[in-house]
Amino acid sequence: RVYMVGKANSVFEDLSVTLRQLRNRLFQDNSILSSLPLNSLSRNNEVDLLFFSELQVLRDIVTLLSRHKHLAKDHSPDLYSLELSGLEEIGKHYGEDSQQFKDASQILVDALQKFADEMYNLYGGNAVVEMVAVKAFNSPLARKARSILQSSQVGDTDNPYNLAYPYNYNYSVIFNIILWMMIGLALAVIVISYNLWNMDPGYDSIIYRMTNQKIRMD
Repeated sequence: RVYMVGKANSVFEDLSVTLRQLRNRLFQDNSILSSLPLNSLSRNNEVDLLFFSELQVLRDIVTLLSRHKHLAKDHSPDLYSLELSGLEEIGKHYGEDSQQFKDASQILVDALQKFADEMYNLYGGNAVVEMVAVKAFNSPLARKARSILQSSQVGDTDNPYNLAYPYNYNYSVIFNIILWMMIGLALAVIVISYNLWNMDPGYDSIIYRMTNQKIRMD
C-alpha cells in the first residue's frame, strides 16, 4: 500500500499498483528478480511473487525519485508510508521455521537497508527512516501509565501499574440520560412554581374550589 498526496501524484502515477501490473513488472528485464538471490523462493509461486512485488515497489520509488530530484530538494517535507505484508504471507504459507521464511527475511532486511541508504542519499542526509514490525493486529495497542506521586514502597499486587479501571462504553449514554433528565425535572419544577406563584387568586380552579368556604356553602 502506497499513499501519495500532492504534486508527487504525477511523478508516482507510473507505479504498479494492481496485482496484474505488479506481476508484469516483475517479469520485465530490469526487475529485481534478475538481481536478487531467490534461494529457496520461487518465481512461480503467487505468495513469493507478492513478496517480490513489494520489494519492486521500493526500488521503483527510489528510481522515480532519482529522475525527479527536485521533489527531494524543495522545502516541503515528504512522508512515505509503506505497508509490507509479503513476509507475513510467506510465514503463513511455508511456516516461520521454513527455509523460505528465513531467506525472505534476509532478503527483506537487505532491501530495506538499501532503500533507507538510497533515500538518505537522495535527501542529502535529511531523512529519517523508521520501521515498525507488528506481529499481529488482533490485540489493540495500549499504553501503560502510573502516577508520578505513587510511592515506590507501597505496591498493589492486583494493580502494579496503577492502571485506571476498565472503561464502560455505556458510561456516556447513561451520563447523558441522567443529565438531561435532571435538567428537565429542574425546568419543570421552576415552571410549575412560577405559574403557581403568579396564579390569579380568583381563578376558578380545583385548588380554590376545595379551599374556598363560600363555594362550599353555595
